[in-house]
Amino acid sequence: MTLSLQKHPSFAGVPGPVVVVVMDGVGIGLGDDSDAVHLARTPVLDRLAREVPMTRLRAHGTAVGMPSDDDMGNSEVGHNALGAGRVFDQGAKLVKNAIDDGTLFRGQTWLGAVAAVRASGEPLHFIGLLSDGNVHSHIDHLVAMLRRADAEGVAAARVHALLDGRDVPETSALEYVAALEAVLGDIGRKPGRDYRVASGGGRMTTTMDRYEADWSVVERGWNAHVHGRGRAFPSLAAAIETLRAEDARAVDQNLPAFVIADERGPVGPIRDGAAVLFFNFRGDRALEITRAFEQDAFDAFDRGVRPRVFYAGMMQYDGDLALPKRFLVEPPTIEGTLGERLAAAGVPQLAISETQKYGHVTYFWNGNRTEPFDPERETYVEVPSDTLPFDERPWMKAAEITDRLVAELRTGRYRHARVNYANGDMVGHTGVRDAAVVAVEAVDLCLGRLLPVVSSLGGAVLVTADHGNADEMYEHDKKTKAVLCKADGTPRAKTSHTLNPVPFYLVGPPGRPPLALRALERPGLANVTATVLELLGFAAPSDWETSLLATGR
Repeated sequence: MTLSLQKHPSFAGVPGPVVVVVMDGVGIGLGDDSDAVHLARTPVLDRLAREVPMTRLRAHGTAVGMPSDDDMGNSEVGHNALGAGRVFDQGAKLVKNAIDDGTLFRGQTWLGAVAAVRASGEPLHFIGLLSDGNVHSHIDHLVAMLRRADAEGVAAARVHALLDGRDVPETSALEYVAALEAVLGDIGRKPGRDYRVASGGGRMTTTMDRYEADWSVVERGWNAHVHGRGRAFPSLAAAIETLRAEDARAVDQNLPAFVIADERGPVGPIRDGAAVLFFNFRGDRALEITRAFEQDAFDAFDRGVRPRVFYAGMMQYDGDLALPKRFLVEPPTIEGTLGERLAAAGVPQLAISETQKYGHVTYFWNGNRTEPFDPERETYVEVPSDTLPFDERPWMKAAEITDRLVAELRTGRYRHARVNYANGDMVGHTGVRDAAVVAVEAVDLCLGRLLPVVSSLGGAVLVTADHGNADEMYEHDKKTKAVLCKADGTPRAKTSHTLNPVPFYLVGPPGRPPLALRALERPGLANVTATVLELLGFAAPSDWETSLLATGR
């Protein structure tokens, strides 16, 4: 693949920096009482809607490589599309295909895991997010592997279930528990089979930390999954029901870690000779637990005695670091991204966000690559995130990000910059509508600071989002769109992403001919990438999605 860029034949671009602002989780909702974006005071976004070219972009389903248009978008696939300019089949679709056509079960990793437990007599352990959110995992993938393990003569299996309530309704865990227990019971009634749940916990307290924001999350999961340490319950359902009864405000994602035990103690600690399959396909919240299992030099927490196991991930979560070494499904190969092509052309770039989304404007944006393509011309800035609940600090680090971004842009060094404001997504996931309103207002305030600076430098700003979230903070009836309520009449909180489109605003430099957008039938996030290139004065590669600029090809 050639990475060379050609000058645009008819458009010289803008003289200043081209800045992409990703308002994470800020979609276009129904404009009702559930829509925190609509309810927020957003004078800057309101002005842009009146004064600059605007359109709506598809940010879910097939527009970002998901199996169907019933699938939500997410930050991984959204930033892959924004950075690549093309749509690739993504984790959810790749895994489904590999299960459906059997290639997953014919691969050396699956065969190796089965062989390992046959030889040792230890269980085959599955760790991952138990839901059908299809953002990090899907329960159907777990069920397919459990049934295949049974068919291939694996005598014992253990499931370490991380509870969702974030990509699915906030207290829906028991639905997935019932489905899982039915499968485990069906297999377990067969002679010589012992298939059980061994441990669990909410995804925000147990195992699924990301970007090293809070290693104690991983440590709690490690102790529960590996060592069988934690509060004991007789079953997964009993754990959830008891923990909810003890805290009326408890939601699935925040339930503490626990273990399942019988009269002999914890039923599933991970011991030497076991095989462990982490069945999440998305990498950001799978990488730290993978490091704990695989890395010899490890000091994030005291692992105690690390068991010698056959460990594998659903996919390889970091290609640069080769983690994990073994994986069940090949990830998409994404080459020739915007960042890679600009680096090859010697164009200075800046990527900035806080910890919660830092990897989104670096790793995911660059086609699942961690390191810069050209460290001399690329600057990556991570602003440390708070570890307090996001609904208590809905402004997060937006101001600090803007401080640093403005300072960097004023150096005149960068032709391209990308920034992610995490507020709409991270606060949206809490299900607290009023906090999400403040989160959106914080982003709008920072836009009000950023836009004049870029204009003074003769640059352009593309304001968009990677998917929706804060735009729909209550559950709706799918047919009538009416807000669904709990027994006490209060709305049912929605903590997952949405299927809504996201906005796209194009703010051009002052004193120049106005920019315009072309009318595309179904534009999506991948169309943004060619738009950036053309604003920089380059022609977009022929295999990229069409630029949104009317001056483009």
